[in-house]
Amino acid sequence: MTQAFDLRLNTLAKRYRSGEITPRALITQLRERAIALNPEFHLFIHILNEAELEPYLTALEQHQPDDLPLYGIPFAIKDNIDLAGVPTTAACPAFAYMAGQDATLVRQLIALGAIPVGKTNLDQFATGLNGTRSPYGACRNSVHPEYPSGGSSAGSSLAVALGVASFSLGTDTAGSGRVPASLNNLVGLKATKGLISTAGVVPACRTLDCVTFFTATAAEASTLLALTAVQDPNDDYSRHNPLWNSKQAFGVPQAGFRFGVPDKLEFLGCAESEALFYQAKAQLEALGGIPVELDFTPFLAAAKLLYEGPWVAERYHVAGQLIEQQPDAVLPVIRDVLQKAPTTDAVSAFDGLYRLQGYKRQCDALLNGLDCVLTPTYPRPVTLAELRDEPVKRNSDLGYYTNFMNLLDYAAVAVPVGFMSSGLPSGVTLFGRAFTDQYLLSVADALQRQKPLNLPGGNTIEADIPAHAAANDRVKVVVCGAHLDGLALNYQLRQRQGYLVEAALSAPAYRLYALADGKRPGMVRVAEGGRAIAVEVWALPSSELGSFLAGIPAPLGLGKVELEQGQWLTGFICENNGLEGATDITEYGGWRAWLASREIVKQL
Repeated sequence: MTQAFDLRLNTLAKRYRSGEITPRALITQLRERAIALNPEFHLFIHILNEAELEPYLTALEQHQPDDLPLYGIPFAIKDNIDLAGVPTTAACPAFAYMAGQDATLVRQLIALGAIPVGKTNLDQFATGLNGTRSPYGACRNSVHPEYPSGGSSAGSSLAVALGVASFSLGTDTAGSGRVPASLNNLVGLKATKGLISTAGVVPACRTLDCVTFFTATAAEASTLLALTAVQDPNDDYSRHNPLWNSKQAFGVPQAGFRFGVPDKLEFLGCAESEALFYQAKAQLEALGGIPVELDFTPFLAAAKLLYEGPWVAERYHVAGQLIEQQPDAVLPVIRDVLQKAPTTDAVSAFDGLYRLQGYKRQCDALLNGLDCVLTPTYPRPVTLAELRDEPVKRNSDLGYYTNFMNLLDYAAVAVPVGFMSSGLPSGVTLFGRAFTDQYLLSVADALQRQKPLNLPGGNTIEADIPAHAAANDRVKVVVCGAHLDGLALNYQLRQRQGYLVEAALSAPAYRLYALADGKRPGMVRVAEGGRAIAVEVWALPSSELGSFLAGIPAPLGLGKVELEQGQWLTGFICENNGLEGATDITEYGGWRAWLASREIVKQL
């Protein structure tokens, strides 16, 4: 067996540029390694042979390493995602078909220079979270032989964890892109629904499905997301990625970020899972995060709808005809999961949708003042023996913290946080509102950077620190006048779902004026003679910023304001030509103090 080595994107790019290795030589080594590992781990259903690999290698040899962002990067594909000229099985031989064209995402990645190495094993029809529900063999954990790999994207997680691919594609309906990541010391990105195209993917629940990335680091997942999050005209569920979720949003989380923590945590008796979770919580606090207790009741109620509600019928939409015509072609455990689907009627479906909408309203309100939420990825790991004895119950245990994400339209990323005494990896999940993917990856990256990364092949490498601050779907706005909390125009922020972040001081570089109408201040940056001005920082949804800006009358506007600690934020500024007839009130140090002085004068 060839020895595993560091397959990170940046590492391979450097090796290619130096001429130390070529894509052809690397893929040859990885193919040998995959063949050697497969009998034990069952990670691949189909490993590309030399003839199937040749067109990709020949095409790549027409380019230089700097021509393509993913030049020569090996990746694996879950076998419910189409790769042209290779069968797609969804882990069901009777269902298999020859793919006539690549899935949109696969086509994107190949065009960027990536090379597919094979189609990976999965829980049949992507129904499961453990990786044992496949006629192609049960996938064991990459580290501990008594535990599963996690599923349904079982082989995809193993391909990265065992050093056969730099990254891999999975899918996620109920947690399949996150549970295997945490069980195998990987990052698992389940992006916002529709952000990554699902055209060319065999659906589990088409309205909920996401294609996922498994990577060694959050920074790599950020890069892959930025390269592929493009609206796809061939996918009816594809969505536009707003600019606030572009690569520029990936950075260092700023102190003061607020992260939710469920008020009632379930670890099913596993003290080590509990300890590792609270270790991650402490690490977020060390990064400047502020924990906020979160009522988790509506999230868990929504999670129950996935298998106890009408969405089981959506899973039946794909496998149902085969079950009816060839019941023995489908694994008994899958048939058991889907057995009630044919009795689900339209009334039940709408009832489920109404209940879900109610839960979403509650959950969205709870997330409004938060930057992200921290949960365990699963309460505790389950053994292969436990899965054999109670396959449905133990599988459900793994989905306790994952099943609600896609139903509620949230983004999520699983990140490794350490190892149990047995050596089994463990992880936590960060989730947040739709289109906060890059921010979540930023927080995950910061968690990973708190200690050396343990990568496939035994490499221990420090992660690079991003150069700028992380951003999400909230814009921080510095206000200095009538928009301050409790004053006349503050409602304009609150009606836009804004919330107060902190009272602060500007840098000592401003002068404050009461404009001629006496109702508004103008804060002006000066080269000398300035002082710190009392201000407030409010968080406003990015989608509301345009309407807020449009309503600001001259001579005021929004620009960049420097705060006492040196950070520059969007805030109120004033044009110098608007100061005619204004009164310099800098000595009061802020608008509230000046208003208070006027009240004292009135009383006298």
